[in-house]
Amino acid sequence: MQRDGKATVKDLARIVNSPVTTVYSRVKRLERDGYIKNYVAILDEKKLGFSTTAFILVSFSYEAGGRKLDQREVAREISKFPEVQEVHIITGDWDMILKVKVRDVNELGQFIVDKLRKVVGVEKTLTSVSLESIKEDTGIPI
Repeated sequence: MQRDGKATVKDLARIVNSPVTTVYSRVKRLERDGYIKNYVAILDEKKLGFSTTAFILVSFSYEAGGRKLDQREVAREISKFPEVQEVHIITGDWDMILKVKVRDVNELGQFIVDKLRKVVGVEKTLTSVSLESIKEDTGIPI
């Protein structure tokens, strides 16, 4: 199912050599229990004009304007930007890492200066632009 989200229950039953009703029940249980979170189409970003992928390290300020800030709340605010594909709170010298997809470096600069750095709690950023993506995968090795 990870490789082909359009596979029918009949196709899956043939692959695992089980009755269709058994496979149907199993898929419904996986959905209900949250193992299957969603079914999505994976778009070709380059064909859509999004040729630039960047990874942005973010340093978080725990206080601004005399009030304490919540790192998870700042991460949730950042995650609302459409350019942002992933937000991770990480260990090490930086507090978060973002994966963003934009049309070009100019759009990346506008995103960083006009949006990201204006989020209360974002102290500083360090950006790395991907020159080439060798592997991007949504699958989990099970």
